Amino acid sequence: MNTKFLLSSDNNNRNELLKKKIIHYYIANGDATIADLGREMDLSIPTVTKLVAELQDDGYILDFGKQETNGGRKPNIYGLNPASGYFVGVDMLKDKLNIAAIDFKGDKVQLEENIPYQLENTPASLEQFCKIIDDFIVSLPVERNKILAIGVNITGRVNPASGYSYSIFYFEEKPLAQILEERLQTKVFIENDSRAMTYGEYMKGVVQGEKNILFVNMAWGLGLGIIIDGNILTGANGAAGEIGHIVVNEQEIEACNCGHYGCIEQYASATGIVRMAKRALAGTSEDSKLRTFGEAVSAKDVFDCARAGDKVACDVVDQVCGMLGATLAKIGCVVNPDAFIIGGGVSRAGQILIDALQEPFKAQVFHACKDTPIVLATLGNDAGIYGAVRMLLS
Repeated sequence: MNTKFLLSSDNNNRNELLKKKIIHYYIANGDATIADLGREMDLSIPTVTKLVAELQDDGYILDFGKQETNGGRKPNIYGLNPASGYFVGVDMLKDKLNIAAIDFKGDKVQLEENIPYQLENTPASLEQFCKIIDDFIVSLPVERNKILAIGVNITGRVNPASGYSYSIFYFEEKPLAQILEERLQTKVFIENDSRAMTYGEYMKGVVQGEKNILFVNMAWGLGLGIIIDGNILTGANGAAGEIGHIVVNEQEIEACNCGHYGCIEQYASATGIVRMAKRALAGTSEDSKLRTFGEAVSAKDVFDCARAGDKVACDVVDQVCGMLGATLAKIGCVVNPDAFIIGGGVSRAGQILIDALQEPFKAQVFHACKDTPIVLATLGNDAGIYGAVRMLLS
């Protein structure tokens, strides 16, 4: 089976690029006729027929026979062969991993969530990371040589083109993707977690045909995934979407982990919300249920208490969402997206989070963008896994 074109990053070979686009179309839309493909890709029927035939020869596409129609010549339906290959998607979080094997049609074959793992920027943590992935692959009901590639989501600055991660596991001259390939003996692609989640929601989640999407990843950090005209934006060196380091408070006296002061991540991430809650409790003698959690208070506790009417918690939510809503308004003026999608662990707070973001957003955004919807992501942990796999074929 020819896998070279599938995993190649060479966009200069038109034939290979078109084949990847055909596969991408089938993943996103399901089975289709030659005519459907021709219309969607603006290609002639002879060109599409030739490309599909080559993909059939490679085993990636199956001919499902004639389509039932109400008369006239019945066209053949083609679709992906799910058993032609498999991908492994790895979603790396601060204290756990989510890993899935997905067949060629994009359906999950095996999923393991919440695998205990402590992310540390050390060789030992990297070795444990590789072992967990290797053990997962060994446990799969498919032969190892059928695993075409592994997609890994990593927090922080990642350059998927070069394979370098500049925030995590950056202690060797070699690209992290190459190190992982050598250890796992399989082609590996790495991507920033927010961008991967964005692509997951775009391909299989809340997005319904929109082409300009901003995905806000509210996790222990704060990141942004950007899709413009259906294409993910990585930037010149992989730093696109690092909104967590937009400075929103020049009076801040505590440093962000980037070294600057007053970054939005210090307030609107899971760790930032906890920090704000502790500050609020230290600055008032007012009774609050938040005090019962002590040092273990979480962002979830803050939103739960706010939902129950706790004044201190409500003030924290208003302050956090005021900053984030205003930041999204500024970004909205630049990008003019079809929608903002709010994802990551903090998004589990639900509608209270969306409602708290709406007022500051609408108060500051350019009038032409006032009606831009702010919606919750729908895929949860699956967003990063699907995104990691789907981006292998993008």
